[in-house]
Amino acid sequence: MKYADYLKSTSLDKTQILALAYGNLVEDVPEGGFASLPAPPMLMFDRITEISHQGNRGRIVAEQDVVVDAWFFHCHFRNDPVQPGCLGVDAVWQLIGLYAGLRGAQGSGRALGVGAVEFSGQIRPYNKVVRYEVDIRRFADLPASNSAVAIGSARVLVDGEAIYTLTDAKVGVFRNIRYPDYPYPSENSVGGVMQR
Repeated sequence: MKYADYLKSTSLDKTQILALAYGNLVEDVPEGGFASLPAPPMLMFDRITEISHQGNRGRIVAEQDVVVDAWFFHCHFRNDPVQPGCLGVDAVWQLIGLYAGLRGAQGSGRALGVGAVEFSGQIRPYNKVVRYEVDIRRFADLPASNSAVAIGSARVLVDGEAIYTLTDAKVGVFRNIRYPDYPYPSENSVGGVMQR
């Protein structure tokens, strides 16, 4: 797929999401790169069913098929399996970063925070589908600082029931922080403050 076509995406299937995570979905990646997705097992959804833009706002919706032998059910907890709530929060950050990349933000995405998270339910091994609905309330490209930011609120549903809400989840996309030569030491092999 060409980068111009990627930016016009209104949905992505599982193959496209995996190709994006492994860095081979887009043929003509811009020089600065763009916000990607983590590879499995940290990739937290199987398909993106909706991507829309209205000015500096938008929406992105994804679904995750629950599988009885998912890696986290083996360890969280040994005698009481439940999907960790933090993975649902991470899924929302993944989607907000992806949204920023689809808006043309170039660089590497990083979670920056969340205003509030509330849990009212759980995801168990015999549930069927988790749905992540993210409403982007602001996307801003910040060329003076070689960065971009996207902020959104989300609902997480399992089999149609709302079980988490997140408000003001924020992701930044930063140029020149990528570390592509892992595991070798290089300029970006040590963390710390991203922008000084």
